[in-house]
Amino acid sequence: MTDLLETATKHRQFLHQIPELSFKEFKTTNYIRQQLSYLDIPYFEPLDTATVVYFKGNSGEKETIGFRADIDALPIKEETDLPYRSSHEGAMHACGHDGHASILLTFAEWLKEQHDAGHLHKNVMLIFQPSEESNAGADALIQAFPFEEYHVSQIYGLHLGPDIPEGTLATKPGFLMASATEYRIRVKGLSAHVAQKDQGSSALGAVTQIATQLSQVQHYFLNGLHQNILHIGKLYAGEAINTVATEGYIEGTIRTYDPEDLERIKVKMEEIISATDSLYKTESKLTVAKGYPSVYNDDELMITVTESSRRADLSLELLKEPYLFGEDFSFYSSIAKTNFAFLGVRNEEKGFIHGLHTALFNFDEAMLEKGVYYYQSILHTLGALT
Repeated sequence: MTDLLETATKHRQFLHQIPELSFKEFKTTNYIRQQLSYLDIPYFEPLDTATVVYFKGNSGEKETIGFRADIDALPIKEETDLPYRSSHEGAMHACGHDGHASILLTFAEWLKEQHDAGHLHKNVMLIFQPSEESNAGADALIQAFPFEEYHVSQIYGLHLGPDIPEGTLATKPGFLMASATEYRIRVKGLSAHVAQKDQGSSALGAVTQIATQLSQVQHYFLNGLHQNILHIGKLYAGEAINTVATEGYIEGTIRTYDPEDLERIKVKMEEIISATDSLYKTESKLTVAKGYPSVYNDDELMITVTESSRRADLSLELLKEPYLFGEDFSFYSSIAKTNFAFLGVRNEEKGFIHGLHTALFNFDEAMLEKGVYYYQSILHTLGALT
């Protein structure tokens, strides 16, 4: 029988040393595939850094239960004193993806034992996905792999949660996390000397006007009961102290839950930019990235999650409000029912208090075993084991 904690800890500490950025997870993927090969677990390679495992159950049923882990890291310089700290300067597993991948790898080894012993009743798929932090790796993988051929009916995902107490599984039905959409606005004006500023078209004036109007969108044009963010993260304009600004730029992010709100925001942004160009005689262009949809937890799967958390000895916390963080797990809702949950890793006595995307983020690896127990419990709850 697999020693879950020892196995998960081994995987996590190795992966933590080799953090790699989105779509560049070559060492990470090589390690995952080496471990699978060592266990004689076959796998698919739909992308250079995506790995999919399929276990066929003995029931003859077509439907498949899916589990997903993301594997990429962040461009953050690690500041912990861990003996297995990052060996890649300027990169760190500051979002816990090393933990997510370790849970799934450990689960894979246990699943192999169940499969070989004839205990696996239903089909199971494991998804090691690249590029969650940027460039929508989930979307790319869905386009590259024929999930429909495997009749994936439900997909579960976990994320370590440093603001949630150890031993707690936090989730909620419906919207759990916001859509995340990046936008960029480029403004082109006409240069002129400040002494003849009326002969120019000020990109600075236009940028200022656009920024002011964007800040009013939530207040005046969206449902006041809905949570939305239209954020400006970067803004600049101008070239010299005594000239009318020729170039201007704004970039930021939009966070919404309701897809209709996102569409309203994009329409209003176009109207603001058009009106500003008319006023300042500038030429502006809005570019909105495809973005990540909202993470939506299917109501039916909450029944399984509730029972599975009990089986795994996790305290279930039903969140009252969704998070405004983005997560590309959301794309899997286009192919199956989904549930995403946070596995609490906060422990103030042990010093595990630092948030995601920070240089000091860390957690007690005993929580990885809890994650494996939870995935095992889902299979028990669904009658996937005999």
